Amino acid sequence: MGRARKGRDISGWLVVDKPAGMTSTAVVNKVRWALAAKKAGHAGTLDPEATGVLAIAIGEATKTVPYVTDALKAYRFTVRLGAATNTDDAEGEVIETAQARPSDGEIKEALHGFVGEIMQVPPQFSAVKIDGERAYKRARDGETMEIAARPLWVEELTMTERPDADHVELEMVCGKGGYVRSVARDLGQALGCLGHVVSLRRTWSGPFEAEDGLSIEEIESLAKSPELDEKLLPVEAGLTDLPEARCTDDGAARLRNGNPGTVVASGLDYGAPCWASHGGRAIAVGRFKGGELWPDRVFR
Repeated sequence: MGRARKGRDISGWLVVDKPAGMTSTAVVNKVRWALAAKKAGHAGTLDPEATGVLAIAIGEATKTVPYVTDALKAYRFTVRLGAATNTDDAEGEVIETAQARPSDGEIKEALHGFVGEIMQVPPQFSAVKIDGERAYKRARDGETMEIAARPLWVEELTMTERPDADHVELEMVCGKGGYVRSVARDLGQALGCLGHVVSLRRTWSGPFEAEDGLSIEEIESLAKSPELDEKLLPVEAGLTDLPEARCTDDGAARLRNGNPGTVVASGLDYGAPCWASHGGRAIAVGRFKGGELWPDRVFR
C-alpha cells in the first residue's frame, strides 16, 4: 500500500508570473510547498528561460487542467534573424548562419503562412516522446531525430516591432501544443535568413493573465500564511471556457456519486462538454446528453 501524500486538502488556482531560469516543475514545487498543499500541477509547460503566466492547479482544480491546457494562449516573443541554433533558442549552439535580412514587408507576408491550421515539427530539444524517451534527452546525447509534424491551430501571428535588421518582435495566439521555438525556426527558413527565439513571454493562457500573476518572491514572502490562501482563485476559474449547466438538487446528489444527473441548460448540443454547478459551486464536468450531465470528473 502506497504511502499517503502529506499536505493540506486545499483547492483552487494560483496564477504565477514565472521568471526566466526556472522550470515549470520547480514553480509547481515552490507553490505546493508555500501552500503546504497535498496536490498540485500546472496547465501548460513553459521553457525554463521563458517568462509569463503559469497557472498552478491545487487539489481539486487539477481535474480542470485539461480544459485550461486546451484553451487558446498568447505569446510575445523576439526572433533573432541570421542564425539557427540546435535548440531553436538562444540557449543552444549556433549551427548555421545566413547573411540575408528580409524587409518588414517580406516578414509580414511570410507570417500569413503560419496562421490557421498548420503542421509543426517540435524542436529536437523538446519533451515529446520518441520511442518512449524524451526527445531532449536523446538530443543531449548528440542524436538527431526524425520528429513527426503535428497539427497546431494559430489564431493570430503578427509583427509588433522591428527593433533592427537582426530582430523582429512577434505576438501569437495559438491552441494546445504550440512551440514558439518551432515558429521562429520555420519562419527563418521560409524567409531564407534562419532564426531562433531570444526572448519569450506568455501573456495569457485561457482565463489567466500574466499581469495578475504572483512573482516567486511574493509567493516566498507569503508562504504558509492566510494571505497566500486568499490569493487562490476558485476551482471554477479553470472552467470559464466551458458552458455551465445548473443542477437540480437531485441531479447534484446523483452527480456527486458519479452518476448522470439532471441539469438545466440552454443552447447545448447533444454530447457537448460542459460543467454542472449547484449553489454556484462546480459539481462535475462532462457531457450534456438529453437533459443530463454524464460526468467525466466529479469534484469533492
